[in-house]
Amino acid sequence: MILLDGKALASTIEKDITNEGSKLRNQGIVPTLAVVLVGEDAASCAYVNMKVKACERVGIKSIAKKMPENVSEEELLKIIEELDKNEEIDGILVQLPLPKHINTKLVLEAISYQKDVDGFHPFNIGRILAGIEAFAPATPLGVMNLLKNYNISVRGKNVAIIGASNIVGKPLASLMLNAGATISVCHILTQDLAFFTRSADIVCVGVGKPDLIQADMIKEGAVVIDIGINRLENGKLVGDVAFESVSKKASFITPVPGGVGPMTIVSLLQNTLLAAKNRKIKN
Repeated sequence: MILLDGKALASTIEKDITNEGSKLRNQGIVPTLAVVLVGEDAASCAYVNMKVKACERVGIKSIAKKMPENVSEEELLKIIEELDKNEEIDGILVQLPLPKHINTKLVLEAISYQKDVDGFHPFNIGRILAGIEAFAPATPLGVMNLLKNYNISVRGKNVAIIGASNIVGKPLASLMLNAGATISVCHILTQDLAFFTRSADIVCVGVGKPDLIQADMIKEGAVVIDIGINRLENGKLVGDVAFESVSKKASFITPVPGGVGPMTIVSLLQNTLLAAKNRKIKN
């Protein structure tokens, strides 16, 4: 069994981003990411802080817009419009989830697709589905880059994706399909989940349920990508995979933490750098 070390790979990619960003700054382009946070949700605040610190490490300028929980949808849309019109801002990220009184789809569509470094705009989603270059959501992009770095080809492989969210499962399925994999997308209504996972060469899971994937649910030598992150009552962070038992059967497996998480953050930085490069070309 080989650990897929996302933390180490992310660190290497960050060095490349730092160098590329330095070249852009020398040409008068300062890569800039605007992060919008609504409310005081502890997890959301932690994620935003991680993204801001990551920007600092690689020399990407970050602008944090923090608003109260009761901000109106109209006011939030106005702020996004202002950020969108600012030609010195390359990427805009709205931290999810948003409060229930705000239409999330409306907010995400308010960001122009050229600045949608989260890859959630329908335009970018459609291009990814069609196999055309676009901003891919950070977690699926991180998964694909992690597999590529370890020379794990998905071409001709059976891939089971557990979780069909718009943020992870669906876009990951598109990227896998574009790369030549045969895809099974499983979700809460799927009957006999193990039927799909046992026949898969690669299992990707991200639903937020500790120990969902057990050793008897995967075949010998499978590649296991644990995208889930859960905090137990004792404070320990775990994924959706029963790591101790599954790791004995897997050929490759991601740890939690230190696997997909760091790759998600660095993929966001890669998208922001790409947006800055696109601004340079446009100018």
